[in-house]
Amino acid sequence: MNQKTLILIGFIILKFALQCILVSPEYDLQRDEYLHLDQANHLAWGYLSVPPVTSWFSYLILLLGNSVFWVKFFPALFGVLTLLIVWKTIELLKGNLYALILGALCVLFSCLLRLNTLYQPNSFDVLCWTAFYYVLIQYITSENTKWLYIGGVVFAFGFLNKYNIAFLFLGLVPAILLSKQRKILAKKEFYFALVLGLLLILPNLYWQYSNHFPIVHHMKELAETQLVNVDRADFIKEQILFFIGGLLVILAGLYAVLFYQPFKKYQLFFAAFVFTLLIFIYFKAKAYYAIGLYPIYIAFGAVFLSQILNNGWKRFLKPVFILIPLLFFIPMYDIAFPNKSPEYMVAHSEKYKKMGMLRWEDGKDHHLPQDFADMLGWKELARKTDSLYALLPNQKETIVLCDNYGQAGAINYYTKKGIKAVSFNADYLNWFDLSIQYKHLIRVKDFEENDKEMKETSPYFESSVIGGEVTNQYARGYRATIFVFKNAKIDINKRLEQEINEEKSKIIND
Repeated sequence: MNQKTLILIGFIILKFALQCILVSPEYDLQRDEYLHLDQANHLAWGYLSVPPVTSWFSYLILLLGNSVFWVKFFPALFGVLTLLIVWKTIELLKGNLYALILGALCVLFSCLLRLNTLYQPNSFDVLCWTAFYYVLIQYITSENTKWLYIGGVVFAFGFLNKYNIAFLFLGLVPAILLSKQRKILAKKEFYFALVLGLLLILPNLYWQYSNHFPIVHHMKELAETQLVNVDRADFIKEQILFFIGGLLVILAGLYAVLFYQPFKKYQLFFAAFVFTLLIFIYFKAKAYYAIGLYPIYIAFGAVFLSQILNNGWKRFLKPVFILIPLLFFIPMYDIAFPNKSPEYMVAHSEKYKKMGMLRWEDGKDHHLPQDFADMLGWKELARKTDSLYALLPNQKETIVLCDNYGQAGAINYYTKKGIKAVSFNADYLNWFDLSIQYKHLIRVKDFEENDKEMKETSPYFESSVIGGEVTNQYARGYRATIFVFKNAKIDINKRLEQEINEEKSKIIND
């Protein structure tokens, strides 16, 4: 085993180790993770929230026991593979050992550490962006048409994971047209690769068609509730922060693909970067959507710097570039991860506020970063719902109906009573089991929505009571209330079916 391989293995071990220690055990999973895990129980070619690839990993996690270890393992694995592809790209570009170490450090000590703690499509999305760019470099280097087919497969899997990769395509097309690489358009293999990619994503496109393109409704809802609060200046600022330790290396990479003679045939990567970033800015995308754009430029920059820092006084800068990502990681470790108790973070909220970390998607500042608050209170909610469910007669005739997918998913993940909670929110809209004639209702309501629940719902049941609420004051779902309604006077199923149809009509009409 040579020195390079040993160092690479060391980076891989360090990456996995860091992912294990960056989340305090005081935190639960994050709300989106519960939804994605529940998709394993409802496999399909598409969902209202995401394409199907995440559900495939969720099914694998389910087969492995559905433990938190495996939930955290897969995003960490995707992060390791991203690092590995950057390493292989540096080797392809004929980078030396210094370039390999510099590139690996810039990828390791970056925002990917935070991204790879969450079981969401984002980690695999970044991996697919990086892999696609690597495949493109392979093709430009060798002109072997097998890489076109590989590129079609990588893009298809990226698309089936998260539609965000369409931005890569939109930015790359004009860059290719403006470069000498436009000769690729004259190759029949290019079109065969396009057809291959299209065939792979066709089942999902058919699912979208069959379900009246819910992605349109999802994007409209996203634009109205979240993207409307996106500030373009903040978007640009966050781009700098994502890879702050590797920023100089990325800038060096952009310079290199434009002016460094050995990289002349890769000039399209400069235009691709500019076009893609401008498209993100134009559409007021969330800042993290663009993370996948950067790792490949770390590879270019690391190779370029390893060459120009070889002679004269510049060689003394080599250790400086190695130290920069390490030094920037120290403050990042202190503030960017849920590795401290909520009490500590609230007590030191000023430093988080200065970093803009307390600003939520609603455009307001709160007590904790949104993702951190979204990792609290879920076990408590599930435990209390289980306790109330156990007290009811004919438990199988009880439906647990929640306000949002986080509540439903968390209850289903942690339940010891076999509860299958549902919601009119997100994918749960399609997961109601109306073959059971329900008699009892456990209703979980957000605090902001619960003031009218007892008054509006209790007349339809023989008995009604508030069974409990989430008491963790730092949770995003603080004071979410659990109502228990027994012995319905009406046909619950008929009412549920009516509301399901109303919600689906909204999606179709939008």
